[in-house]
Amino acid sequence: MNKFNIHLLAFGATALLMTSACTNLDEKVYSSITESSYNYTLGDATKAVGSIYANLRGYYGAGNRTQEISSDEIIMPANMIGGWDDGGVYRRMHRHMWNSEQTLILDLWKNQYTGVILANRVLSQLNNKEFPLAANENEKRLIAEVRVLRAFHYWIIMDNWNNAPLMTEPSNDLPSNSTRQEMFDFVTSEIKAVIEDLPTDKTNDTYGRFTKWAAHALLANVYLNAEVYVGTPMWDKCIEECNAVLNSGKYQLDADYKTPFSTHNENSLENILVVPYDEIYANGFQYYRDALHKANKDTYNLEATPSGTGSYKGVPQFIDTYDPDDARLNATWLSGPQFKANGDPCVGFTDMNNKPLVYENKMPNGVNVGEGEGVRWLKYEIVQGARAGLNNDFVIFRLAQVYMMKAESLLRTGKADEAAQLVSTVRARAFKDHPEKANVTGAQLQEPSSYKYGTVTNYTLTPQNTRMPEQFGRFYDELGWEFAGEFTRRRDMIRFGTYTKAKWLSHESSSDYRSVFPIPQRVLDSNSKLSQNPNYE
Repeated sequence: MNKFNIHLLAFGATALLMTSACTNLDEKVYSSITESSYNYTLGDATKAVGSIYANLRGYYGAGNRTQEISSDEIIMPANMIGGWDDGGVYRRMHRHMWNSEQTLILDLWKNQYTGVILANRVLSQLNNKEFPLAANENEKRLIAEVRVLRAFHYWIIMDNWNNAPLMTEPSNDLPSNSTRQEMFDFVTSEIKAVIEDLPTDKTNDTYGRFTKWAAHALLANVYLNAEVYVGTPMWDKCIEECNAVLNSGKYQLDADYKTPFSTHNENSLENILVVPYDEIYANGFQYYRDALHKANKDTYNLEATPSGTGSYKGVPQFIDTYDPDDARLNATWLSGPQFKANGDPCVGFTDMNNKPLVYENKMPNGVNVGEGEGVRWLKYEIVQGARAGLNNDFVIFRLAQVYMMKAESLLRTGKADEAAQLVSTVRARAFKDHPEKANVTGAQLQEPSSYKYGTVTNYTLTPQNTRMPEQFGRFYDELGWEFAGEFTRRRDMIRFGTYTKAKWLSHESSSDYRSVFPIPQRVLDSNSKLSQNPNYE
């Protein structure tokens, strides 16, 4: 990643954290610097904004546990002999049996509202002219970035919790619930109010930061899900935002599907917004420690050891939907016999003790599985000798998503053939060795899904009576193949009506109220003004 952003993210929190160390106005401070005594210098404004971006590094860990393992594409089962049960937290996410005490949901809440609180604080400081600005610091741009960053966090909050607090300025007053409509209106109006103040160039200076085009991509996502959020479809508005990105000429699909997720994905032509990581300066991207078996340490000569047998695995029913000739299958999932870097086979240590380790696409259920059962999500490149944290930057928005958002909006407004052209464009690189399979038709996109929903017991599928989704099911499948593991599946399933109605592995159909999460109990206990989401009381 670009060194400018390493320092922006690694050290940007300093100015903000030092001035917010003390919140009790009557307390004598001996070891902290109070806001009134701190003298800001040139460049501190950018560092303060950087603290909000730095908080996004916590989004990956909080997001994968809620957006992915509650969906039908990824699961984190326990090992049948031991390990990865962790008190049933992952099992509850898979089976939609979470409650307000679920720590994984609290983690996501904390990450998002930390971003909101930081944004409110920095925005207040910028508006009050507390920072002296360097020659290369544009006040309007910095304010625009903060407002759009805050809108991004509120989009995630709106998407996951519905009636959550909406806070727009620093305050010691406890907030009350807001409606989803209020939050939707705030998010869309905030972005539109400042979008023209955001930079339009794709440069080292804007890498990992909100540009005008990233803001358009955010708006497109909000409008794509508008019918879920506020009951009114906004497909034409989604198309308009997608066109703004597509017509900008700033991005293009990478020739190789793997490039947006490579170690040096700062060179990707496709990525619109990323969360920058660095193995030294901005550590924390350690996804492989969840997915890989500890024997795979010798596959990549890793500095850190993966956790036990590993547990971040593909749901076999989802894996079975792929065309075997689709390059995205092997670019996303690790399967088959595992070997050390020297060519020797990796071996197991529990139910496959001292036997060759083989990842197979099968599971007896979604609760307890064998050491080699389940293929592993390995979308981001791991280089030989990788440190504990990887250099890869986590992708938030990329151009393929813009193509597919526009395609879905066209499909839902009766323009299936136009949608098919866009989908075929995205598919082309996945079928370079089989170009005859790249193109799809509008009629095909409207066919039911190929996903064989149903519960699995002792490796046996008990199928559901209906194929879901019946309408636009093939397009739904395309979303899964292109974006597996990118924090979109839960949202897609809700939009297509499968999240609470479909069955997979040990997940039975759940109630519709579980399309949003409960407000964490610890939050409710600390604020009597808040009420719980319906049916979670």
